[in-house]
Amino acid sequence: MDGDTPTNGHDISGAPTGEPTDPPTPAPRPGPSRKTVLRAALAAGVAAPVAMMGVPALARTSAGTGKAPEVTPSCDDGDDPTPPQTEGPYFKPNSPRRTSLIEPGTQGTRLTVTGYVFGLACLPIPQVLLDFWQADARGAYDNVGFRMRGHQFTDARGAFTLTTIFPGLYPGRTRHLHVKLQAPGRPVLTTQLYFPNEPRNNTDPIFDARLLMNVRDVGNTKEADFDFVLRVPQTPGPTDPPTQPPGGTWAIGTGYKAGDRVTHDGRAYVCLQGHTAQRGWEPPSAPSLWRAV
Repeated sequence: MDGDTPTNGHDISGAPTGEPTDPPTPAPRPGPSRKTVLRAALAAGVAAPVAMMGVPALARTSAGTGKAPEVTPSCDDGDDPTPPQTEGPYFKPNSPRRTSLIEPGTQGTRLTVTGYVFGLACLPIPQVLLDFWQADARGAYDNVGFRMRGHQFTDARGAFTLTTIFPGLYPGRTRHLHVKLQAPGRPVLTTQLYFPNEPRNNTDPIFDARLLMNVRDVGNTKEADFDFVLRVPQTPGPTDPPTQPPGGTWAIGTGYKAGDRVTHDGRAYVCLQGHTAQRGWEPPSAPSLWRAV
């Protein structure tokens, strides 16, 4: 199955598309941009992904040059969705639902991959199905069972976390992870994720630098992040002019501190946590930041 290929009535986990494995989730209101997600995370005291901390998501360093190559995909008008790649010979449907591929006896360096899934307007997409599979630490795929295989769904913020191990090498390929993504009711994107500073990146005929993850060592483990952009139409776009709500004192761009009071669309609210007001975080839709009084 190639990227952006219809699933002929079944999702990438093997279940019929008309019978979701998760309870249905109410359609979300237009969500915040990456900067807004970062601000909201900071306001709520939640650790924000390194990819969002003041640098472009997916920024990388070219091997041997020290120069930052073009960021792909940056979430902005005119950007390209995450590029598809070949499925390869080892995909299996019906993987177990789990966020950790580590089982008792699993050998290898622990790797945690985090990120977000966005649509074309830089808005996060909840309930995206992600199906991961990879080689074990020796470079072998389990083609009998489901070791190093599993699927999960993005949460309400469009975020995902995968706990696994650093994949091993096998002849002809550089180190990589396989993944299929499917937003609700949309085609499947099949692609692969790569690791920076791998010698075989220069000789692997499939390698694509746009699919490099940010990877860092944390003690004896590794952490990585990557944000996907799916070909999912969304409105409004990131450059649409912001609009103020009809009436009220709440205003985009205003810095609020805990205890501040505002009105919005005829109701009064009190601020619960300090933050800068952003589009998409109006008091009625941001209960972690505002409480009606």
